[in-house]
Amino acid sequence: MRRAVGEGMLTLGGAVLLVLTLVMLNDRVREKLTSVVDTRHPASSVAALSSSAGEIVAIVSAAARQQSIDHAPLVIFSLTATVLVLFMLRT
Repeated sequence: MRRAVGEGMLTLGGAVLLVLTLVMLNDRVREKLTSVVDTRHPASSVAALSSSAGEIVAIVSAAARQQSIDHAPLVIFSLTATVLVLFMLRT
């Protein structure tokens, strides 16, 4: 149980890190998240977040796809390194 919680936290941390990186690199993602997260009206922010979650996912996936196309060699290197690390941890 303890290991599952730790792995879940690592997965969640990786997803948050990915979104934060996309926010730093892509203007569309940054604009969308700042429009959704409004500190002046927290109740309306929650309602806007739940209603536009699909739109946020679409923008983040489009930004991730564009960034991976722009930086294809780095993506290939990262995927290869991830696979090798997984094999090393498994054995």
